[in-house]
Amino acid sequence: MRKLSLTKLVGEHPLRDLLLTLALLGAAVGLCLLIRLRADGNIYVFMMFVLAVLMAARFTGGYLYGILASVAGMFLVNYVFIYPYMAFNFTISGYPLTFVSLLAVSLTTSAMTSQVKEQEKVRSAASRERMRGDLLRAISHDLRTPLTGILGASSALMEDAGQLDEAERRALAAGIQEDAQWLLRMVENLLSITRIGDRTTRISKGPEPAEEVVGAALSKIFKRYPGWDIQVSAPQTLLMVPMDALLIQQVLINLLENAIRHGVTARHISLTVKHVQDQALFLVEDDGRGIPPETLSHLFEGALPADRSSDATRGMGIGLSACKAIIQAHGGRIWAANREEGGAALYFTLPLEEELHE
Repeated sequence: MRKLSLTKLVGEHPLRDLLLTLALLGAAVGLCLLIRLRADGNIYVFMMFVLAVLMAARFTGGYLYGILASVAGMFLVNYVFIYPYMAFNFTISGYPLTFVSLLAVSLTTSAMTSQVKEQEKVRSAASRERMRGDLLRAISHDLRTPLTGILGASSALMEDAGQLDEAERRALAAGIQEDAQWLLRMVENLLSITRIGDRTTRISKGPEPAEEVVGAALSKIFKRYPGWDIQVSAPQTLLMVPMDALLIQQVLINLLENAIRHGVTARHISLTVKHVQDQALFLVEDDGRGIPPETLSHLFEGALPADRSSDATRGMGIGLSACKAIIQAHGGRIWAANREEGGAALYFTLPLEEELHE
């Protein structure tokens, strides 16, 4: 408990946060000196230091730095910008009240900003808990069918007393292999989510050619599902996208596999990559029966309607919930829609510029 309280006070990176606080105060002093060359009065000085306090409270990790910025800022204002300059003077008429008032404003602003950051952490923790709950529901839903199939087929082979012919035995073995491969892909999705599930773990993004990532995903899809007609469209110019290539490859595999397995009547699939403003847009479309309306609203939540059989929806929950977690960790968004001409469309975007997060 004591360690937790100390972390809340000084944050996880005290030296960095202290240097940032000092830099913000120094910048406030510098800007005020520049403004004073062209403007009279000191009203802008107080506003500038309140802004510095606000930024210190927002971009540092503990409560302490906003408080330090508040107190140090008011003394800097007195020392640098109140006559006689470069000396403390608390005897000016009305100044003690002004000093206390502005200090109170600065401290209140700092406290409110710190409280907002704590609320953001609570909301983030609640979101992670919801994701874990969805993940557990998806696992229990998606693992049941392949495990049941493996147990049934292996029991039939074990108990065979010469009643099964060679074709039947091969069919049972093929069923076991298919279910085992599906379980393996399920584990790959779980590992993908595990890599981004801890709030202290950040994915490692680097500029990657979108075409190469798409090609790697298609290579694996064609090994699993040979003979499918998948049309690819990409920009003529090289599109470099900040991403974890393995994770985005997993997303593309999941979306393509979803179109193949759940399109039912689908015969053609298209994969399109576009440069849209400051984002890369990835689009997977099929010409199948589309997505049921009762499923569309929570397709990426890892939980499907209760009246859907596990056979009909096998694999959708965990794979698509993994996609959502990966894309959100990249700062993008993912959604689905039914096409007017028939079939489903699955979209996701990735920002083309790295975003700075605290």
